[in-house]
Amino acid sequence: MTGKAARDTSDPGKPEPAPADRRPTGELRRHAAAFLRAIARASNSRWVYLLVGGVTVVIAATTLGQIRLNEWQRDFYDALEQRQFDDLLVQLGVFVAIIAVLLTLQVAQTWLGETLKIALRKAVTVDVLDEWLRPRRAYQLAWAGEVGQNPDQRIQEDTRHLCELCGDLGIGLLQSTLLLVSFIGVLWVLSEHVTLVYDGHRFEIPGYMVWCAIAYAAAGSWATWRVGRPLIALNAEHYAREADFRFALVHTNEAAEAIGLNGGEGDTRSELGTWLDRVLAIQRRIVRGLADLTWVTAGYGWLALVVPIVVAAPGYFSGTLSFGELMMVTGAFFQVQQSLRWFVDNYARIADWRATLLRVMALRLALPDLGPMGVHARRIAFEQHPEGRLALEGLVVELPDKRVGLAEPRLELAPGDRVLVTGGPGRGKSMLFRAVAGLWPWGKGRVLLPPPDRIMFLPQHPYVPIGNLRKAVAYPLEPERYPDAEVRAALERVGLRHLQRHLDEARRWDKELALEEKQCLAFARLLLHRPAWVLMDDPLNAVDPARRAELFQVFERELAATAVLAVGRSIAAACEGCRVMELVEVSNGTAVGEAAQ
Repeated sequence: MTGKAARDTSDPGKPEPAPADRRPTGELRRHAAAFLRAIARASNSRWVYLLVGGVTVVIAATTLGQIRLNEWQRDFYDALEQRQFDDLLVQLGVFVAIIAVLLTLQVAQTWLGETLKIALRKAVTVDVLDEWLRPRRAYQLAWAGEVGQNPDQRIQEDTRHLCELCGDLGIGLLQSTLLLVSFIGVLWVLSEHVTLVYDGHRFEIPGYMVWCAIAYAAAGSWATWRVGRPLIALNAEHYAREADFRFALVHTNEAAEAIGLNGGEGDTRSELGTWLDRVLAIQRRIVRGLADLTWVTAGYGWLALVVPIVVAAPGYFSGTLSFGELMMVTGAFFQVQQSLRWFVDNYARIADWRATLLRVMALRLALPDLGPMGVHARRIAFEQHPEGRLALEGLVVELPDKRVGLAEPRLELAPGDRVLVTGGPGRGKSMLFRAVAGLWPWGKGRVLLPPPDRIMFLPQHPYVPIGNLRKAVAYPLEPERYPDAEVRAALERVGLRHLQRHLDEARRWDKELALEEKQCLAFARLLLHRPAWVLMDDPLNAVDPARRAELFQVFERELAATAVLAVGRSIAAACEGCRVMELVEVSNGTAVGEAAQ
């Protein structure tokens, strides 16, 4: 057990399961409801609703303008047919006025739509970030299986893409709906002027043009759904493979030194090429799917140029429609079928939206109930110690392959106590550390903790935040809390005097500092924060033994009253006088092993 979550290491050439298109409608509703709840909870929810209202008003006004423009077509083409030059000039003036209004509305709609996308992104991203960065969740997510992979891409790229699709598709659907409601009535009335002649008999079909438009759009929508359905699963798989490729690139960049020292460039290049081939393979499948879909959508679009004229032609040739009325009927038919074909035109984007919604909201819904041990797995109880101390009572840590616990059923640390937990390699010492810290809550027993501001945790790899070095020393508190002289003294005490002149420089200290320097930096934090309780997980394994012993002396001098619970073998020599306790495997609630006193 290494304490690190495993990533998918399956054969990159093997197709992954793509269940997105087979998920029940209820699952889609659940994800959509989670998206809407995220917006409702957001601090900018009122601004989002205001933008939605503004877009609705602008689209409604645009629809009225479209109706007026359709009426203008009748007058304009009648003037052309009758060769009335003066009427033609009047209609050109009317056209300029209509277009000026529609242009203004279009600009307003563009601004409102793009601003709405930004507001949606803020609302959803903040909601997911809040859940992701609740205490211990970011770590626990790494153990959550597929949904826990690449949270960075899901939160940054996928959320951005989802909100842009929601804005575009939502506005498009609203506009198409309003146009449909408005023009279907117009087209129904105009259908009264379309008289059909068959075998010398003249007859009318109520709403003839409306039924033709609906039939044409329905045929196109069915064909689009039939051909484009596989794109939902392909898009979901594409995003997953892109995320894996990105992770492989980031991992290579972070391990560049080790790769260079071992001469592993060739092997790494081959591995990255395999991940790239996996991405390109799914992209080729998407290309084939889009090409098949284009046969339907493009063909549907080209036919739409002549279908309304052909359908209305009987009325024109029978003399019941003037040329201007024919163009007006054609325009109304075009608006109706254009509204009805919204599904046809946007099926690929709808598939993309559904796949992206799945990735983002699956993460969001998984965050409140994380863990590899199952929903019903036992959890360790965490409570405040009534006397502000640290105590472990019957603590057993449940790991995927075993259970471990201390040889003694109860351990309580008083101020100034020193306890060292030992165990063989892979026994689970780091997981015990994470369990006491609350990162790994699966197991049984109780952990009684002191107040959060009186305890510090020192892992093997200390976190160094982005920013200046002063911020890194004071983390997680604000650097302004500590006088400059105190910060410099802490650095000098731990052997980092050479960094004093760089305190206010903002650099990638997480990259520039060696692990040994980071571990010394963590002890400088101890000197600043002066906690009453410290839990350590092999915090000085990169430091040479002599310096390790000198650093551990802070608990004999500056922090003599601080209680220490340490795990790991590298610190054993420096922890002279510590009470040593063994970590053992647990079988049926009984510890196998004895405490070394």
